[in-house]
Amino acid sequence: MKNLPYEWMVGLRYTRAGKRDKRNSFISFISLISMSGIALGVAALIIVLSVMNGFRKEVTDRMLSVLAHVEVFDKNGSMPDWQEQARKAMTNPEVKGTAPFVQTQAMLLHGGEILRPAVVRGVLPGQEPNVSDLAKTVKYGSFDELRPGEFNIVMGIDLARALQLNLGDKVTMALAQGTVTPAGVVPRMRSFTLVGVFVAGHPEFDSGLAFIHIEDAQRMLRLDAPAGLRLRLADMHKAPEVAEDLKKLFPPNLTVRDWSKLNANWFAAVQTEKKMMFIILTLIVAVAAFNLVSTLVMTVTDKQADIAILRTLGASPRSIMKIFVIQGALVGVLGALLGVAGGVLVALNIDVIVPFIEHLLGVQFLSKDIYQISTVPSDMHWADVGVIAVVSVLLAFAATLYPSRWAASVKPAEALRYE
Repeated sequence: MKNLPYEWMVGLRYTRAGKRDKRNSFISFISLISMSGIALGVAALIIVLSVMNGFRKEVTDRMLSVLAHVEVFDKNGSMPDWQEQARKAMTNPEVKGTAPFVQTQAMLLHGGEILRPAVVRGVLPGQEPNVSDLAKTVKYGSFDELRPGEFNIVMGIDLARALQLNLGDKVTMALAQGTVTPAGVVPRMRSFTLVGVFVAGHPEFDSGLAFIHIEDAQRMLRLDAPAGLRLRLADMHKAPEVAEDLKKLFPPNLTVRDWSKLNANWFAAVQTEKKMMFIILTLIVAVAAFNLVSTLVMTVTDKQADIAILRTLGASPRSIMKIFVIQGALVGVLGALLGVAGGVLVALNIDVIVPFIEHLLGVQFLSKDIYQISTVPSDMHWADVGVIAVVSVLLAFAATLYPSRWAASVKPAEALRYE
């Protein structure tokens, strides 16, 4: 402490009141409240963003249990040389699996009255595990029951419920592509047998996705080959870069799309929501930080005589400013550090803390009967923590500027007139 410049020593003394210093105890109490407010705001921001990241990761993982990381289409409608293109794709070290597919929109009809739209995907059951975890999500029946020529179908649980189907029931599939007859254009229709029901955990897939064997799909669509390839990568976050590399590898008649492009609207909405939540919660930190303004104004008012004495002893206005900037910045830094420590601690242990609170209060925040996700997930990003800490310190520093400038403008003669 003795080796510190006097600005630091005075600033530290104003921040904390001694046990015998009753005159400064109230101001130090206000400083403690400001510090606590910053800490709570920072902790809340870290926890909320971590939970939002956790939900996004959980939903993304469930989506990619059905979706491929990268899809390759042939602009001509079918890909006769799909085996060769699959071998080319596997030369990229990031590509870990490939599988052909056919996809179309269809209407599913049961009982002559119940009609539901669905995305129907034709796959090879033996190769589908290379690119998705769909087979693992089949809750009733078996994905391996999809055999060529038997016209079997596997669909999401919500879609099966909407159609009132049980395993072994028949469902009629109607495609938009019609057959020209003397009576006009008749939709292509075929009866399929339900042999499996999957639970992907994502409403879009559970209520609107169905799978059939790729050869049956080709017959329905009158294709001589699969429509394209689906690829799985070692790191799904590298999908955009890998897609760009594959475009250079494939002939120009092939279109390459990664999973982020296939679900661009959903991910854009999630990013917008995260940014707005960051802005809203930052206002909490801003309110706490600007409480420092009142604290420092009270300190400057109380320390008019001290400031005047320092000025008469040779302290420059810049040094006076530095004293109060140090006091406010110290409160901001300590508040940010406490908030980061508390927020990180809760974010990393939210899987223990939330069940404890649920047990203590006798409630369940995410009911298994309503939500597909029954636990509160958390995925803390250190980059988010760093940004939050820096923003909170900058806000605290900004709050010190006006009071410190005011302190520097105090005139010694006027301040000491009534002392």
